[in-house]
Amino acid sequence: MTTRTYHPRQGRVSARHRTALADLWPRYGVDATAPLSARALFGRELPIVLEIGSGMGEATLAMAAADPERGYLAVEIHRPGLGNLVALTHELGLDNLRVYDGDALRLLEHQLAPASLDAVHVFFPDPWPKARHHKRRLIEPTRLGLIASRLRPGGILHCATDAEGYAQAMLAAVTASTAFVNAYPAFAPRPAHRPETKFERRGIDAGRAIFDLIVTRTADEGVDGAR
Repeated sequence: MTTRTYHPRQGRVSARHRTALADLWPRYGVDATAPLSARALFGRELPIVLEIGSGMGEATLAMAAADPERGYLAVEIHRPGLGNLVALTHELGLDNLRVYDGDALRLLEHQLAPASLDAVHVFFPDPWPKARHHKRRLIEPTRLGLIASRLRPGGILHCATDAEGYAQAMLAAVTASTAFVNAYPAFAPRPAHRPETKFERRGIDAGRAIFDLIVTRTADEGVDGAR
């Protein structure tokens, strides 16, 4: 059985979100079984940014709107978030944003080709703070090979978290990996293009530091894409 890296969450799906999922999913939603490419997703060739865990979608929408020359593929499993993102994508008329309902690791392993991504964003993932749950963390050594294999050489992995223990574990994992190089001594300054998320605001309000980790995929041909 695959180890789950997220908490399945129940939430009230509003009438607006139900309508968006029913009416707009065929346009903005992604088939959860077929191989995916820029042309299949957007109808044209675009560099692809994979956003893992888009939440209610506000940050994803802001980045996609500000970056029309790249296509954004947002992954989420929380239905209110999926409905909100699809509804707002339509309202804003964005043609470079698509939404995937499901497990990001399955998407990476089975539907995205090697070196097909320009960037992977992982903003405020579940930190799984208990030691016995650390194996469930998305960014950890056994999963970095898969993520790296789907990034093009020179592609970017950008993570952000307010969980210091998880941040240090991420840093240790990418530092030990030959698949990534870090242009910073450790963590990066918060880049202006990353919008503040509600999880980030909660962390700041609680007095927690925010850690951005931005690393570049090397040209190493020995990266193993298997989990």
